[in-house]
Amino acid sequence: MTNASLTLMRELKLAGMADAYEAVLQLPLNKQLQGDELVARLIDAEQQHRQAKRMKMYARLSKLRYQANIQDIQCSEHRNLSRAALAKLSERAWIERGENLLVTGPTGCGKSFLACALGHHACSLGLRTLYFNMNRLCEEITLAQADGSTIKWLNRLKKAKLIILDDFGLQPISHKVKLLLLQILEDRYEHSATLICSQLPVAKWHEYFDEPTIADAILDRLVHRAHRVELQGESLRKTTNNLSS
Repeated sequence: MTNASLTLMRELKLAGMADAYEAVLQLPLNKQLQGDELVARLIDAEQQHRQAKRMKMYARLSKLRYQANIQDIQCSEHRNLSRAALAKLSERAWIERGENLLVTGPTGCGKSFLACALGHHACSLGLRTLYFNMNRLCEEITLAQADGSTIKWLNRLKKAKLIILDDFGLQPISHKVKLLLLQILEDRYEHSATLICSQLPVAKWHEYFDEPTIADAILDRLVHRAHRVELQGESLRKTTNNLSS
C-alpha cells in the first residue's frame, strides 16, 4: 500500500508530497506522523515544492543580465543608497501596488546589478519578472510588428508583475517604439511595476523622447507614483579592476 501510494503521488506529479511521505516512512514507527498531522505535512511539502519550482521557472524566464542577490548590494552614503532604502525596495508591496522604480547614475555605478538583484528577489517572492535592455526591447518590437504578433507580445509583457528596462536613453528610439512603450506603460499603470535604469537624469527624459506629446504621456505614466534611486560614486568596474591588478 505504501509503495502504491508513493507511485500514485509521482504519477499525479505530486513530487513534493511524495518526497515528504518517503521521508516520513524512514522514521521509526513511534515517530511517524498519523492522520491530520500527516496530511498537513504532505500538503505543506507540496506547496513549498511548487513555490520553489515556480521561483526557478520565473528566474529562468526573466533573462536577468546578472545573477545578483540583494545580499550582494553595497549600501553606503558614498553610493547614496542606504540599507533602509534597500530593505523597503526588497518588499513586494511597491510591485503589488503597481509603483515604478527609476534608477539613475553614472556608468558602472551598479544600476543594472541593483535592478537584477531586485528582479531575482521578485522571482523568489513568486512575482513574474522580465528583463530587457533597450536594444533587445526594440528588436522584439520590430520582430513582433513584422510577423503580426504585437498583441500577443504585449499580452506576455502584461502578465509580468515587474518589467526591468535597462540602458534606457543610451540611443534614440523610433516613433513606433515610443508608441509601443506608451502602450506597455498604459497596460501596466497602477497594476504592475516597471523598473528603469538610465545614465540620463530623469529631468532629461522629456528631451530624450523629442516628441512633446508622446513624452508627456509616457512620463505621466512612468514618473507618477515612482520611487527614485540616484546612485553615485565611481565606477564599480574600475574599482574591481584596481583591486585585481
